[in-house]
Amino acid sequence: MLSFDPIDAARTQWVERGWGDSAEGMAAVTSVIRAQAILMRRVETALRDSGLTFARYEVLMLLSFTRHEALPMRAISSRLQVHQSSVTNAVDRLESAGLVTRAPSPDDRRTVLVGLTSQGIQVAKECTRRLNDEVFGALGLSDEDTRQLVAILARLRADAGDFSTP
Repeated sequence: MLSFDPIDAARTQWVERGWGDSAEGMAAVTSVIRAQAILMRRVETALRDSGLTFARYEVLMLLSFTRHEALPMRAISSRLQVHQSSVTNAVDRLESAGLVTRAPSPDDRRTVLVGLTSQGIQVAKECTRRLNDEVFGALGLSDEDTRQLVAILARLRADAGDFSTP
């Protein structure tokens, strides 16, 4: 563990080199990237025993949130904001593990529905319990700080076109 904040030190160097106008932006971007690495390490640790990656966990949870615990592949890709090939890869692995199934849609046989198995439901519940205990409920921030962080990042995401605001 360092005895100083290297991002703060970099900000000082930024200012000293004449880049003061962008020093706060550099510190913000670097802080978000470092925080993402810390959080992903915590997530991976919490999910390790399940054999899931966070991407595969997200697919299970998205399916669990739906009325029939099934969605077309295209909808999964859209809602998780990832490329179709990434969804295909995640679903392939989840299907191999017995956590999801694929079936033609009764409404459109060209559409493949991905559905949760009972084992997938149980794994999703257990992983959610672990993530809630070890990551989501243990950020080390107050509830107000967490709300502010989410709001700030939502503005950044909306400005980047991640979603549209009403």
